[in-house]
Amino acid sequence: MISIIIPVYNQADKIDKCLDSIKNQTYTNYEIIIVNDGSTDNISDVLNNCKNKFEKINIINQENSGANVARNRGAQEAIGEYIIFCDADLVLRKDALDLMLKTLKENSDVSYVYPSHKFGKKLFKLWEFNAEKLKQMPYIHTTALIRKEHFPGFDENIKRFQDWDLWLTMLENNYRGKWIPEVLFTIIDTNATMSSWLPSFAYKLFPFLPKVKKYKEAMNIIKRKHRIK
Repeated sequence: MISIIIPVYNQADKIDKCLDSIKNQTYTNYEIIIVNDGSTDNISDVLNNCKNKFEKINIINQENSGANVARNRGAQEAIGEYIIFCDADLVLRKDALDLMLKTLKENSDVSYVYPSHKFGKKLFKLWEFNAEKLKQMPYIHTTALIRKEHFPGFDENIKRFQDWDLWLTMLENNYRGKWIPEVLFTIIDTNATMSSWLPSFAYKLFPFLPKVKKYKEAMNIIKRKHRIK
């Protein structure tokens, strides 16, 4: 079974599309765990209305504690052999779970599989797993199918690059991933993130920009933790 863990905070207007994409999956042996992280919108009403759509759905309400706490809470409740973290503004391709599980089962030497994806209209094609490249840059999204027994938990003190920190921690435990060369999900709500996004050249040409400084500070926190030069 796959446990689909969805942390949500004030996303009542977005989660329907995410849940519809799960409902339309060709793979059906899953449970959904939604962790409402202290939302102040009408998300409870939306979630209550969707309960009848799924056979196995667990809705957990907690005080606002951050996405990593919510993800860990969901993982603690999960009963599946495999877990996948899916944000509320993300839409899965209908065969995403099928293909990811098939790939993971065919590759017993890897602990997780990750696909290419889209961020709005921008394509993140990605590449084969490379440990040295992973040490230098974050390129694997949080939404990957993971063997639950290998999942170490998110560091709840990390506020940025949580996914990068997770994959580096797993790498230190000799757990590696495998790339699926297919676009299996799209992040549809790019407004909040795109407002803080800069093209890659900006990080080299404009190191004095506040956004660039914060980005580099966050990267340095991860690199110090994992002793990356």
